[in-house]
Amino acid sequence: MNDICSRVETIQKRIEEAAKRGGRDPEEISLVAAVKGVDSDQVKGALTCGISVLGENRVQEAERRRRELGQTSPSVLLQWHMIGHLQRNKVKRAVEIFDMIQSVDTLPLAREVSQRALSRGRRMDVLVEVNTSGEETKFGIPPDLESVENFVERIGDLKGIRFLGLMTLGPYFENSEDARPAFRRLRFLKEQLQKKGYMVPLLSMGMTHDFEVAIEEGSTMVRIGTGLFGKRNHKITRD
Repeated sequence: MNDICSRVETIQKRIEEAAKRGGRDPEEISLVAAVKGVDSDQVKGALTCGISVLGENRVQEAERRRRELGQTSPSVLLQWHMIGHLQRNKVKRAVEIFDMIQSVDTLPLAREVSQRALSRGRRMDVLVEVNTSGEETKFGIPPDLESVENFVERIGDLKGIRFLGLMTLGPYFENSEDARPAFRRLRFLKEQLQKKGYMVPLLSMGMTHDFEVAIEEGSTMVRIGTGLFGKRNHKITRD
């Protein structure tokens, strides 16, 4: 427990320092605990140490996690974010489980999310995933302004979703500075959308190995797994 609390405190301090370097208010930045492959007892410990947003990569894992966590403390206002690739056949359950879907990247998926959310009498908060690295192995729409603006404009007609910003999974480099252009690109897209009158309050970018660079480039939401829970026995893809 003390170890987890120490890691949470360390990450929070690094977030604060990175924000100050970027001339920003640390309060603007949310910490999402990416819990793929993490034992639920560790997650419970993190919740007692101030973590309030959990990021899951898979719908079925989120379902299991919710059962295992059971009742959290009344003082914990827990939010659940979908941060992995979402298949259309999982949307019904995703809309029931999550507070936000960070990985909307196709119009058919956006339409399905909207339809399912409306059927439950709600609007789903979403981020649009952008493939800033251009890697074929990663999901997301192309990182050019025309593609992003066209996508955002079209999903704006969907009544069951609320567009809140952009998300990216930056390229992995041993030197985190090498990922800076990808984060800078996402910030540029946000700024250009805002100039055109779109509301784009959120940028979800930055993981354990590069979140400080992402914050310096404007991230408002970082997804941290290894930095909070240590290494796990799987390939880290979104934390």
